Amino acid sequence: MSNVRKIVLAYSGGLDTSVILKWLQEQYDAEIITFTADLGQGEEVEPARAKAEAMGVKSIHIEDLREEFARDFVFPMFRANAIYEGEYLLGTSIARPLIAKRLVEIAKAEGADAISHGATGKGNDQVRFELGMYGLAPELRCIAPWREWDLTSRETLMEYARIRDIPIDFAKAGKKSPYSMDANLLHISYEGGGLEDPFWEPEEDMWRWSVSPEKAPDQPLYLELTYRAGDIVAIDGQEMKPHEIMELLNKLGGEHGIGRLDLVENRYVGMKSRGCYETPAGTIMLKAHRAIESITLDREVAHLKDELMPRYAKLIYNGYWWSPERHMLQAMIDESQQPVNGVVRVKLYKGNVMIAGRKSDDSLFDANIATFEDDRGAYNQKDAEGFIRLNGLRLRIGASKGRKFD
Repeated sequence: MSNVRKIVLAYSGGLDTSVILKWLQEQYDAEIITFTADLGQGEEVEPARAKAEAMGVKSIHIEDLREEFARDFVFPMFRANAIYEGEYLLGTSIARPLIAKRLVEIAKAEGADAISHGATGKGNDQVRFELGMYGLAPELRCIAPWREWDLTSRETLMEYARIRDIPIDFAKAGKKSPYSMDANLLHISYEGGGLEDPFWEPEEDMWRWSVSPEKAPDQPLYLELTYRAGDIVAIDGQEMKPHEIMELLNKLGGEHGIGRLDLVENRYVGMKSRGCYETPAGTIMLKAHRAIESITLDREVAHLKDELMPRYAKLIYNGYWWSPERHMLQAMIDESQQPVNGVVRVKLYKGNVMIAGRKSDDSLFDANIATFEDDRGAYNQKDAEGFIRLNGLRLRIGASKGRKFD
C-alpha cells in the first residue's frame, strides 16, 4: 500500500464517504483529494468542503456539472430512446461515466496514483466507475473500501466515526431515510427498506419529486417542445440550456404526477433488485422524442434504431459508456438525428404524458398520400396487388407443399 501516494475520492460528505476518507488516510498513509459533483441532486454540495477540511484534506474539488451532465450524457442517451428492460430510464447509470471522467481528470492533474469510490460490492456502480477508469486511465489504481474493510453495517460505520471524531451529524445520520437514494437531474431512486419485499407497496411519503396521479391537478397542462437535431432546445418557444430544460420538465412533470416507476431489474453483477424511481423530465422527453422521430425518420432508420436500442441501453446500464462499441453506436444515432427537427405538443394529465400534436419542416408524413379521401392519383392502389403477391410468394409455395401452420 505504501506505493500509493495520492488518492482521489468521490466524496459526498455523508457518513459512508467520510468514513472512507479517514479509512484511506489510515490504511494507505496517502494524501486524499476529494471530488464532489453537483449533478442536480437538489442538495447543497458546498458543506462537503468544510467536512473535508476538518479531516485534513488540502485539495478539494467541488464542481457544478449540471450542464455537462445534461448536454453531453443525458441528451445523447435520449437521442437513442434508451430504456433498460423496457422500463428503466437509466438515471443512475448515465451519471457514473461523468463522475468517472472527472475523477480521472483530477487524478491526472493532481498526479494521483489511485481513485476511490463508495460503491458497495453488491451493486452496479462499482462496475461503472471502474470500467470508466479502465477505459480512460488504465494506469490508475482503483480502491473500493467496501470490498476491503470489515465495516459491514451502518452501526459499525457510526462507531468508527465516533471513535475517530469524524465530523458527522450523528443525530441526522441516525435518522437516515430507510431507503438508499440516489438523485441527479434525471431521476431520484429508492432502494432497500420495505422495498426489499417486491410485493410491498411503498408509502406515499416516500416519493419526493412528484405528487400522486390522484392528487395531480384536474386540468391538463400543454407544453410545446422544440427539437433541433434530436435535442429539445426550447419549451413553449423559450430557448433554454439542456439542464434548464430538464429542471423545468422535472418541476412541471412532478406537479402532474409524471414519472413514477416501480420495477425489479436485473443487475449486471447477477442479482435481481427492486427499486422505485421518479423521472418526470425523462418520461416526457422519451415520449416526445419518439413523437418527433415518427414524422421525421425514414421507416428503416427508425426500425434499425429500435433494434439497436436495447444493446445501447445495456451498454450504459452495465458501465460501458467509455467503450468503442458505445462510441460507434452513438455516431450512428447522432447521424440519424440530423432531420429530427420540429415541435411536439404534449399533454400532461394525472400521471400521463400524451402526444397532442407534432410538426416539422423535415416531416416525411405526406397527407396527400396518406389521406382516406380522394388523393388525386398520388397513390395507385393497384400497385399493392403485385406487392402483396411478391411478398406472399414463399408462403404460397410452402402452402402448396403442405407446409401449413394452422
